[in-house]
Amino acid sequence: MQNLPQPSIQLITTKDYRENYANSVQVRVNVWDFFLVFGTLQQQDESKVEVNNFLSPQQAKALHTILEQNLVNYEATFGEIKLDPRMNPAGGPIH
Repeated sequence: MQNLPQPSIQLITTKDYRENYANSVQVRVNVWDFFLVFGTLQQQDESKVEVNNFLSPQQAKALHTILEQNLVNYEATFGEIKLDPRMNPAGGPIH
């Protein structure tokens, strides 16, 4: 197989481009859907927490695909990534 040279990549920021910091991820799952909502969480006072959501389901799926592809490639190169066994995703919702 012939190795082709990699193309030059130029990143251009459009006028509607935005970056966002996320410290909140809401996960909703049912038999047909897996829904991630990213946002920022701020505690206003002792009894009030405000969450501003900003990532669409389509963006979340694209993010999932990119992460999955990179994890598969990483593990194929370096071996399995082992997680702390104390991290139990079945233990309840993660916010």
